[in-house]
Amino acid sequence: MGTEKDPERHGSAEQPTAPVRGSARDPRTGRAAARARIAQQATWVDLQIQRAQEQGAFDNLPGRGKPIEGLGKQHDPDWWLKKLVEREQITGVLPPALQLRKDDAELDARLDEMSVEAEVRREIEEFNERVRAARLQPLGGPPMITQQRDLEETVAAWRERRGRHR
Repeated sequence: MGTEKDPERHGSAEQPTAPVRGSARDPRTGRAAARARIAQQATWVDLQIQRAQEQGAFDNLPGRGKPIEGLGKQHDPDWWLKKLVEREQITGVLPPALQLRKDDAELDARLDEMSVEAEVRREIEEFNERVRAARLQPLGGPPMITQQRDLEETVAAWRERRGRHR
């Protein structure tokens, strides 16, 4: 693993060299030259990182100067899937019981975006129908705890919030 120029190796004096692909066996040991290439791969990677740093390739990356999120927490093997769902804002893939909990938590905000009472009523009725349907179907997954919304109470709360924001 030298930096000297050698006819059996390629590279320059500035960086470590790897065996030439054509030499299938190390003449000293008779073993595959791939082992030598693997041993030098870490050095090559370090050099590529160093060059990229010098060229500023890592400047202004998102999260720079901030702690790495999730360090010190218990390992979650599904972390990448959860990040994908969050980043891509994927919806509709939760079990029905969880999707309804989420929809229930967001329902008032969705209603507040509506300006016509008939639309509000239709949205509440559709939500209640999904709750009824989920209760009638024996589904696996978490328990179904979401309750139907009282139509008149929810509309009255919507009117009150609407009156405060005018």
